[in-house]
Amino acid sequence: MCGIVGCILKDKEAAPVLLECVRKLEYRGYDSVGIATSSSEINEIRLKKDQGMIDEVNEKLILTDLPGEIGIAHVRWATHGLPIRENAHPHTDCNNRIAVVHNGIIENFKDLRVQLQNEGHIFTSDTDTEVIPHLIEKYKNAETDLEEAIRLAVRDIKGSYALAVMSLDEPDKIIGVRKESPLIVGLGENEYFLASDVPAVLKHTNQVIYLDNQEMAILNGKGVMVKNLEGEIITKEVHTIEWTPDMAEKQGYDHFMLKEIHEQPDAVKNTLMEESEIREVVKKFR
Repeated sequence: MCGIVGCILKDKEAAPVLLECVRKLEYRGYDSVGIATSSSEINEIRLKKDQGMIDEVNEKLILTDLPGEIGIAHVRWATHGLPIRENAHPHTDCNNRIAVVHNGIIENFKDLRVQLQNEGHIFTSDTDTEVIPHLIEKYKNAETDLEEAIRLAVRDIKGSYALAVMSLDEPDKIIGVRKESPLIVGLGENEYFLASDVPAVLKHTNQVIYLDNQEMAILNGKGVMVKNLEGEIITKEVHTIEWTPDMAEKQGYDHFMLKEIHEQPDAVKNTLMEESEIREVVKKFR
């Protein structure tokens, strides 16, 4: 179960905050970590990622040195592809103008990958996630903004996803969208966050919006707008989180065991999303 974070900050660099946030998602399990940042003044997505624990990767790459007040980050638990640098998130398109982090499983990624390769897209990983930035790149053109390109891309996808997307063409913006994988929006003082879970952002804000299935959050330096996948604006309730940081890691439950009991239906559902791969493994047993 991977963890994703995104942030748009006002007066400080995003990378140290992102690193701090993904540390709060370590409990989800992971084998690699990565961060991508940019700003309206830097016409480049800066990216660092590698296999290993957060402290190991940070010591080797100095993740906090990445410049820019906008960024996305990811801790990955390998499903498609080995836990190596090439398979770590964020993933980018052919021209490194779009960066994506993803939690979930793209069931039809093999078919999409072949289709995109036939159209000239170059892949550098074995992951299911990498089809997403290439799909967005495919739909992104002079007449199509990032929001519409993402909307068209996710219509091609079968499976589950929580995404955070950034693009050099709209450098003041991060877009999040979800289906069956959790994604929340954090509302700070002129600072805005995306995350897989509340503990990631609780140090920075206790004002949270829970996105529902097939909803999209558009974040920029001025605020957040939530839409459905038809492009209609949705009014969402803002929740005030009153948990302590310790309670937040337990999702408000009194004990970790109680939290895990309530997570069992989602754990079964997520496992069944890999049914075809499970059947292939089972065939190998005598």
